[in-house]
Amino acid sequence: MNDSLLKPLSDLGTGERGVVRQLCGGREFTSRVTALGFTIGIEVTVLQNYGRGPIIVEVRDTRVALGWGEALKVQVSVERGDE
Repeated sequence: MNDSLLKPLSDLGTGERGVVRQLCGGREFTSRVTALGFTIGIEVTVLQNYGRGPIIVEVRDTRVALGWGEALKVQVSVERGDE
C-alpha cells in the first residue's frame, strides 16, 4: 500500500523526488514558480540541498535554483511504498 506524505520541497534531500501538490504563496510567487515549470502534478528531483542557501532542483528537464523561503512554499508529495 502506498502512503503519500505532503511536505515542503525544502525538506527533501539531495536525490529525492516529489510531485508538486500545492503552491502556498501569493499571486506574485505563484506566477513566478509556475513560469519556471512548477505546476500541480509535475515531478521534481532535488539535485542539491545543503539545508541552507539555494536548493537546486530539476523540473521539466531544466535545472532551477530556488531560495530556501521559496522552497518552503512548494508543497510536494513523496511516495512511501517500499516498506
